[in-house]
Amino acid sequence: MKYSLGIDAGGTYTDAVLLRDSDEVIISSNKALTTYPDPLGGIRNAIDGIDEQYLNDIKVVSVSTTLSTNSILEGTGFPVGLILVGNYELNQDLPTEHYAQVEGGHNYNGIPTAPLDEDAVREFAERVKDRVAAFAVSSYFSIRNHEHELRVKEIIKESTGLPIVCAHELSQELGAFERAVTAFLNAQLIPVTEKFMTTVEEYISSKGIDANVFMLKCDGSVIGIRSALEKPIESIFSGPAGSLVGASFLTGNDTCAVIDVGGTSTDISVITNGVPEMSESGAVVGGWKTRVKAIKMETSAMGGDSDIWVKDNHVNIGPRRVIPLCRAADLYPGFLDQLRANPMPSRGLLGINFQPTKFYIRTGYDPIDISSQEMEVFRFISDEPTSIRELHSRMKKYPSSKHLDSLLQKRLIQTIGFTPTDALHVLRDYTEHTVEASEIGAKYLGSLCKRDAFEFASFVKQEFAKNMASDLMSFFLEGISKTEIRKIFDIESPTKFKVDIPVVLIGGPVIAYLEDLQSILDAKIIVPEYSNVGNATGALAAKGIRRVDFLVRPASMAAPDWEFYVFSEKGRESFYEYEEALEYASKTGRETIMQYMMDAGMDSEHVSVDVEKQEIIPDGWSHPLETRIRVMGVSTSLVEERC
Repeated sequence: MKYSLGIDAGGTYTDAVLLRDSDEVIISSNKALTTYPDPLGGIRNAIDGIDEQYLNDIKVVSVSTTLSTNSILEGTGFPVGLILVGNYELNQDLPTEHYAQVEGGHNYNGIPTAPLDEDAVREFAERVKDRVAAFAVSSYFSIRNHEHELRVKEIIKESTGLPIVCAHELSQELGAFERAVTAFLNAQLIPVTEKFMTTVEEYISSKGIDANVFMLKCDGSVIGIRSALEKPIESIFSGPAGSLVGASFLTGNDTCAVIDVGGTSTDISVITNGVPEMSESGAVVGGWKTRVKAIKMETSAMGGDSDIWVKDNHVNIGPRRVIPLCRAADLYPGFLDQLRANPMPSRGLLGINFQPTKFYIRTGYDPIDISSQEMEVFRFISDEPTSIRELHSRMKKYPSSKHLDSLLQKRLIQTIGFTPTDALHVLRDYTEHTVEASEIGAKYLGSLCKRDAFEFASFVKQEFAKNMASDLMSFFLEGISKTEIRKIFDIESPTKFKVDIPVVLIGGPVIAYLEDLQSILDAKIIVPEYSNVGNATGALAAKGIRRVDFLVRPASMAAPDWEFYVFSEKGRESFYEYEEALEYASKTGRETIMQYMMDAGMDSEHVSVDVEKQEIIPDGWSHPLETRIRVMGVSTSLVEERC
């Protein structure tokens, strides 16, 4: 008997699911708290909850994670140096302060517009190499000619030895700025992803599991885990992709909407006839538009571990993730007494970082690129929960909120605070951890907005449910402001939004919100068995998918039937015959797909390949002005077949 193991490492929980391959029945599952910043403890505890008698028969391990997404949402990725080559008009903010714009780049036909300024690249690399963990480069029209990006990559490696990501390796879509952001985010995630992958592989091996290891991508497909390191940004939203595929698998609905409530975010997506809806414009994460092909999704920085804080009688949810008070009381002996004795800050001091429920702890990372003022604050925060009062006592002054923000963004410290999970504990909807800590927190924050503890927790839960509902409707009602949709749910009215497809809830204690959502929406809302491990289930139900896109254009408009350029991720190729260009695209696409499937550990005997062609032929032309070719391969089986 053969088995497959699915693992999902989320911001709050790490889940494991064991599937019997012969009939695709889940026979075991386990949840464990995600350990931060090193995920090994959570992965170990999740796998250790699976009966050891099955481990030797596991032949496939498939992993999904929200760690990359959360790093971007929380602004806690590693520092990156960004190099822009060519005529970029910088009329918008860049995602990093470490950047350089240098001469070079190409035109739409891949012809150089200026020589690459190699000296400027070297000067920048030497200047910032001790302040960054990786580099990214984006060259103007690199999708038409890669040579300047590849040369910058050589120079950076020679000068610094640090990893560098080229924009053309990630996208062949137009949009120079978006490709630059995509490359930057990818570089930012390399250290996070490498640590995660190494952790997974080492522990699986230590348990005696001899299996092929795969990672779920954000388009709902899987890839070999080592190959995934080359493009870690493709793992953003792999958690939500897992929940989407998992929801369909668990409920038997080929078409459904999914609300996935994680620790850091809530994500909405839809699967139709068994195929996830894709975003043609590229994924948007943390406010940055990318060129990453991902499932179409509505995401908000609101999860079970979102920070609840009060200022000027207004209750705020998020955007940061914190350790819930109830869980902190389990983790740190004496924390409950600390919380009981914590004084109320003056109303003038109240803000996101100054609350009666806020405590700070070190994460274990060593400081890099930290100012003397930040170091002063960091020095007085210990490995045990540290309150604002304790910081004031040690520093002889209150810490700057700006410096706390910076330390949080650099992943040097983490916050403990009141969360929606605490609200569920107060209401006894979910009591996995120390209820008293949640009650104390609700009492403190409720007093700031004239509510008792129960009223405050009820209000937080209701707001969370309304936000879930507005996120769902915002997904369907494109072009209508989410703010306007959200206002509707605060109006007392006999009307409801109707949703004609099933709505599946995935994640932790989502069943606690079932009744609230049913009172808001006219929809069939389902909480399936194993909903709390839906992402890990989806990691097992996913397929291998690879798309290769080609663009065929005349080399010259003056002689449109004389020579043809073929642009792709392989670079630019030239052909004198149009049919030769098409044959090259089809053959190269198939070869690229089969190599990808082989590298990813897919079974080459079970790969289907389709070729789609779209032509634009102006009147009077014998050949198209433009031909787009997409070669798509789908693997229905891994090397170890699920049968």
